[in-house]
Amino acid sequence: MRQRALAIQLSYERLNVLGFLTRQNELEAYTFECSIKSDVGIACIDKFCEKLTKKTVLIMDNSSIHQNRFLWDKEEEWSKKGLEIFFLPSYSPQLNIIEIFWRFIKDQWLETNAYESYSTLVKAVENILINFGTKYTINFA
Repeated sequence: MRQRALAIQLSYERLNVLGFLTRQNELEAYTFECSIKSDVGIACIDKFCEKLTKKTVLIMDNSSIHQNRFLWDKEEEWSKKGLEIFFLPSYSPQLNIIEIFWRFIKDQWLETNAYESYSTLVKAVENILINFGTKYTINFA
């Protein structure tokens, strides 16, 4: 599973998406209109841990919301639930499959008219998130 946030800004309104993604096009995503800080990321990881049925490795980059004592303090708790954290080397977005996913959303799947208004943008992004794995897929091979 890969975790990272996507931010799309239209005027002064901003839509943030935090997601967990597998190479099999399984996605768990959370959308926010607030900033995603470490407390939000930790809450999402806690929620994600509730659904684990087998040992899972969460691959994260070194962004500031991932590299702080609040997250590090939770690692032992998550490990007991079957979640291990692996941090990618710095400056290696090509190794992070969720970065590929965000690029597909921004560069290929969002239509130009999605940017006409904030509500149109939210609906378009939510449509992609809901239909990812069926209508929208990525071959990570």
